Amino acid sequence: MQVLVIGGTGTLGRQIARQALDAGHQVRCMVRSPRKAAFLQEWGCELTRGDLLEPDSLDYALEGQEAVIDAATARATDPGSVYDTDWTGKLNLLNACERAGVKRFVFLSLLGAEKHRDVPLMDIKHCTEQALIDSDFDYTILRGVAFMQGLISQIAIPVLENQTVWVSGTPTPVAYMNTQDLARFAVAALSRAETSRKAFPVVGNRAWSTGEITQMCEKYSAKSARVIRVQPFLLRLMQGISSFFEPSVNVAERLAFDKVMGGGEALSAPMEESYAAFGLDPAETTEMEAYLKEYYDTILKRLRDMEADLDKDAKKKLPF
Repeated sequence: MQVLVIGGTGTLGRQIARQALDAGHQVRCMVRSPRKAAFLQEWGCELTRGDLLEPDSLDYALEGQEAVIDAATARATDPGSVYDTDWTGKLNLLNACERAGVKRFVFLSLLGAEKHRDVPLMDIKHCTEQALIDSDFDYTILRGVAFMQGLISQIAIPVLENQTVWVSGTPTPVAYMNTQDLARFAVAALSRAETSRKAFPVVGNRAWSTGEITQMCEKYSAKSARVIRVQPFLLRLMQGISSFFEPSVNVAERLAFDKVMGGGEALSAPMEESYAAFGLDPAETTEMEAYLKEYYDTILKRLRDMEADLDKDAKKKLPF
């Protein structure tokens, strides 16, 4: 199948592109900067330059494509409001798919988007879902929560380097999922008729609190963590200040996401129906403990190897 991946350079998008190739699909990735996406071409993807805010580039990218997997979202460094980049861009993409005659559409959404319409990103995800439901597309909506990969920079590295772990809001258990596992669902949707015109939760096997994850990081790194919890009113203050200035509007909108991640309500969902519909084995889904242990085993081995190399270099410089 000819598949166009939107957001192929992102943490999730690159995993989708790789697994789509492994599944035998012909993959084209629309990227804003082909130079930064050279690794996708090395894997076997076809690259085309395009932007969701440039309708003409979308028409070109969609030529000859049978399906679209949309894993794109605005970056924290993007200027302007997320409504400009995500909502306007999504409407442009859906209109372009209609013009090109593309019917199969896999959309990466967020769990509980309909409950948090006051959060810009969640509002956009909900509105995009509704646009797909009201359309004639053969869509599949995957409702994720958060990626295990994000925990590396947020918790794992700070613990390893004796830095402060910043936690916001009320402790909220989150069912994190490995991007490789979420990518398996996205690619499987292309060949599973039972997933057509339906929405599914796609989350980890269980929800973990920040405290539990921090304790695991301490265990596997043999380090003690310093945790500071930021009070919600401070985040609201920062959000209010940021919203006054146009260049920081995107920052303010992202700070609003703390209402979701720091709200105290567990972000999880039953997965039995999802695994059955996509024909996947839950036993193959990455466990949090295994993921963090593998990360620390790998990084600590590299540090030991680097120290050994430095010792060898130091000995070579001795005059005897």
